Amino acid sequence: MATSNSTNFELDVTEYIEEAFERCGLEVRTGYDLKTAKRSLNIMLAEWANRGLNAWTIEEITIPLATGVGVYPAGTLTISVASSTGYTVTETITGGTSGATATVTSVPSATSLAITIPEGTFSLSETITGGTSSTASTVSAVVDFSNVNSTIDLLSVVVTRSATDFSVARLSRDGFFSIPNKATTGRANQYFIDRLVTPTLKIWPVPENNTDVIKFTRLTRIQDADTPTNTLEIPFRFYPCLAAGLAYYLSVKRAPNKVQLLKTIYEEEFDRAMMEDRDRASFNITPSYMYFRS
Repeated sequence: MATSNSTNFELDVTEYIEEAFERCGLEVRTGYDLKTAKRSLNIMLAEWANRGLNAWTIEEITIPLATGVGVYPAGTLTISVASSTGYTVTETITGGTSGATATVTSVPSATSLAITIPEGTFSLSETITGGTSSTASTVSAVVDFSNVNSTIDLLSVVVTRSATDFSVARLSRDGFFSIPNKATTGRANQYFIDRLVTPTLKIWPVPENNTDVIKFTRLTRIQDADTPTNTLEIPFRFYPCLAAGLAYYLSVKRAPNKVQLLKTIYEEEFDRAMMEDRDRASFNITPSYMYFRS
């Protein structure tokens, strides 16, 4: 017998909802059934962020550092302009009407600039001018915070200088607050992630040059289930977990007699998926020589 020779099985939002209703012993009959199920699905995806790492949502970000600038977005922050040609990395841009300022961290496209957290608010259609290049262009769309707002947490941070990566240690809020002189310059060796709605990365000492680069891995939100025809941003090994979880969430509202059974299935499926989602690495134990005496 011939096999399918395909490995592209995928469900869209409607199919997950139908599967979940069937596990509850129900059918999707109305538009409201779809609406309430989609709401439960998005709530469940948000809840997954509280259960540990989702390896497929880890992303690496690289940001050139600017002299004297100690606060950076915990992701990619962009502003759209008529033309980005001529702007230079690490220069300060200033809004001609608003007076808002930011530092350019990269030029990702012909019509956008990646920037640091702005001081002030850039206005639509105003002219922004580069402090070093004197390049001027008009703002065609306001600053896009969506990428930064999708950051849940940072996992690791390094600063690169002369092709060498140096580890940067994480500080608590109190630890960062207790630094007596936050204007001290040098190679950054400590950081604090301020987990606001728009998370920011605060580093210390503040950069002493424009040549260091900071690199970090961040854990991001799973994309929303917006429309019934959307597929979801999850690897195939989580398909059973997602279907089981949505069935459990729906049972709380529609099939209370099946809540305990569906919850048990969901937790088992989730545990299996998370076990397969973990990093695998060799584990070696090295004795500490400080305990040996001659």
